[in-house]
Amino acid sequence: MTRRYARRTLRSAASAAVGLLAAAVSIGIAQLAAAFTGPLGLPVIAVGTAAINLTPVRLKDFAVQHFGTDDKLVLLSGIVVVLALLAAVTGLLAMRRRAYGFAGIAVFGGIGLAGVLTTPGAGPADSLPTLIGAAAGALALTLLVRALVSQRSAAAHDGEPAAGPAAATAGRVTASALRPAEAGTARLARRGFLLAAAGTAAVAAAGGGLGELLLRRFSVSAARAEVALPRPAIVGPATPAGAQLPVPGISRFITPNASFYRVDTALLVPQLPPDQWRLRVHGMVDRELDLSFEDLLRRPLTEADMTIACVSNQVGGPYVGNARWLGASLASLLRDAGIRRGADQVLSTASDGWTCGTPVETVMDGRNALVAVGMNGQPLPIEHGFPARMLVPGLYGYVSATKWLVDIELTTFAAQRSYWVQRGYSAQAPIKTESRIDVPRPLQQIKAGRTAVAGVAWAPHRGIGRVQVRADSGAWNDAKLAAVPGIDTWRQWVWEWDAAPGLHQLEVRATDESGAMQPATRVPIFPNGATGWDSVAVTVT
Repeated sequence: MTRRYARRTLRSAASAAVGLLAAAVSIGIAQLAAAFTGPLGLPVIAVGTAAINLTPVRLKDFAVQHFGTDDKLVLLSGIVVVLALLAAVTGLLAMRRRAYGFAGIAVFGGIGLAGVLTTPGAGPADSLPTLIGAAAGALALTLLVRALVSQRSAAAHDGEPAAGPAAATAGRVTASALRPAEAGTARLARRGFLLAAAGTAAVAAAGGGLGELLLRRFSVSAARAEVALPRPAIVGPATPAGAQLPVPGISRFITPNASFYRVDTALLVPQLPPDQWRLRVHGMVDRELDLSFEDLLRRPLTEADMTIACVSNQVGGPYVGNARWLGASLASLLRDAGIRRGADQVLSTASDGWTCGTPVETVMDGRNALVAVGMNGQPLPIEHGFPARMLVPGLYGYVSATKWLVDIELTTFAAQRSYWVQRGYSAQAPIKTESRIDVPRPLQQIKAGRTAVAGVAWAPHRGIGRVQVRADSGAWNDAKLAAVPGIDTWRQWVWEWDAAPGLHQLEVRATDESGAMQPATRVPIFPNGATGWDSVAVTVT
């Protein structure tokens, strides 16, 4: 009974392996084909993008909160796991009837095709990798099923008792009773299946690996490295000497590009060659504009320090950063187009179809709203919107900071809703007054005595006027504020605490220059940003 169960398990595992190998070939060959048609044809990425667009808001918030910038990796890993399970089932079904296996591959292909065809910017040619991959998977399935059936038939035949009185008397197959020719046939069949499986795996790996190498030719890293940013017509103010407090562990006043947060819906970072990039300005305007990257660089550029924050940032969270940006004035661009009466929304669109709605009144009120091309003295990093992105100080990113910008339409909030507004987020979303404790870290053990409690506070375009800290729900104490070059950046702060031994809770709150104090009550990020006091628990020894 045990031996029979083991054989059945082995047969099921081999059948599942047939489905997995066929799926691997399909994906590998599709990736190789996409290296010739373009990355928009990658079926797994297309399915993942569609999954992001269909994901409920609360699930998206959960993913960002728990997985952070790894949320896309988690999504892709989940898709691969689901595909693997379905592929294994397809292999099991194919061993019953080959048509079932073909049906499973057709379902895979249909899902991939639907994902590709609903990807913004994808054309008919982008469907070819999915079709070619499905055909390769079907071929691999056919070959593997034949090899496995032959192996099982030979094994079954090999296990039959030889004719003769001795075999009949024994009632079982003995080594002397096996027909040598049939045993050899079984070994050859088993070897044939293993060779077919190994060959199929090699094809899948080679196709995927070669496709990955060839897809690198679509990267715009080399083109970005050749961009020479002009000197700004309006130079940003010098960073005050006291902007960076000498406190180990505090956030740097200027966030380095490499550690600047990234939250967006792009599974595959758009690769836009600057010599092919265009920005269209249209809608409720007197005259449409169509700008090249060179046109944008020839406009007077402004240099400005600006803190931006994601609406997904929890109280005390990491999705906020400060940088020195370089870009063309968005207000000047809209004036050149001529804003028609009644237009109250600037609807900006990324190359991947993501949209963002910004109030016209906010863009035109004199703040440094930019079509940015530079970040901290360099061309925009590709992950942060190269060759151009939009930035409006004082507003959360989902209503102001379109990366990979290709289209600006003057419209109304009543007529069109942007990506996250369609999913229930507020159309108007000024960044709330917030503060964060950077040091000491949560649950850190520190020595008794004079201890620096420090961090950052932000209220872009209002400025931070006061930060207060307290321990164990006691009296509030004013923190020392660092210097800042303007009201659009975050502000460092520090409070010297006489720490006594024991377990303590530290809390911080900020007040902006308008007099609005950070509220104590914590509310979730939906629908327009989280609020509440940041706090950390520490042990003093």
